[in-house]
Amino acid sequence: MRELDVDATAPGPEADSPREAAIRLTAVTKRYPGPHGTTKTATDGVDLTVHHGEIFGLLGPNGAGKTTTIELLAGLRRPTSGTVRILGLDPTTERDEVRRQVAIQPQQAALFPQQTVAELLRVWASFYPAPEAPEAIIERIGLTESRDVRVAKLSAGQRQRLLVGTALISRPRVLILDEPSTGLDPNARQELWSAIRGHRVGGGTVLLSTHSMAEAETLCDRVAILHQGKVTVAGAPQELIAHHAPEREVRFTVAAGTDLTGLRAADGVTHVESHDTADGTRVTVRTRDSDLVLSQLTGPLAATRIQLREAGLEAVFRHLTGVPFQHAAEGAPADSHPEGATA
Repeated sequence: MRELDVDATAPGPEADSPREAAIRLTAVTKRYPGPHGTTKTATDGVDLTVHHGEIFGLLGPNGAGKTTTIELLAGLRRPTSGTVRILGLDPTTERDEVRRQVAIQPQQAALFPQQTVAELLRVWASFYPAPEAPEAIIERIGLTESRDVRVAKLSAGQRQRLLVGTALISRPRVLILDEPSTGLDPNARQELWSAIRGHRVGGGTVLLSTHSMAEAETLCDRVAILHQGKVTVAGAPQELIAHHAPEREVRFTVAAGTDLTGLRAADGVTHVESHDTADGTRVTVRTRDSDLVLSQLTGPLAATRIQLREAGLEAVFRHLTGVPFQHAAEGAPADSHPEGATA
């Protein structure tokens, strides 16, 4: 695993000892039997520490090991080797205690389709000794106008928020979410993010898996980038970007046939890509000196429609793995255990 200023297991500003960390995985490998005596490695020597009171993201494409990691934390799978601890507990041997303090929301779960939102959350609340008030959860997840709508009539995004609400109602110390924003429109996603931040403000810890770069950059205090079952790097999103992908991307349009030779040779320019459009030539430049590029655009090149974009976690992924994130996602198998495999 690549390191920044601190690695994924190093203590944060408020240091956690191994027994006090909210979540700690140490050298965790999970293998499943495959056909003809082969094995499939889902996680490969994963080391992670999630500190109390932070939102931590597992970022990676399909097949990276995110869901397997969550299954290990839930006690649904035993690691082939290594140790998994959540609030100092072993989730496979101390599952009942883990369930009292931890809420885990999978990507999909069955809900009672004929109950209304309010009825469902009241039922969920009855399972816990000191639950959050259902009406407070309804407001927090942005379903106030749908409180009396039956689950079967909710949109996919509304059902996803309701699933998160069923996890929040137990007032968990640790909230674990698997791809929580799947299927949400931008407004619903913002409401979900607000609910997740509210859990942290209330003293909770959140771990979520995601393949959304925007979600990881906007929501998470720290992230670990997973690729082919390994933690490639971990740290605060902006620190990872500054360290591993300091370039900026500049996009603009110039007249067809414009000579870009000087731009390609400019200091700090690492990539120039162009293609003709009906309005001229659209150019994309990656550079470590955006000011120099911009000075040429407003002068000799007479560029229009200029856009400047900061490098993001996608550039970090590309830099560390050698492949674009989208290609890794398209070429990877689903992150699940082989059919018939057991824990």
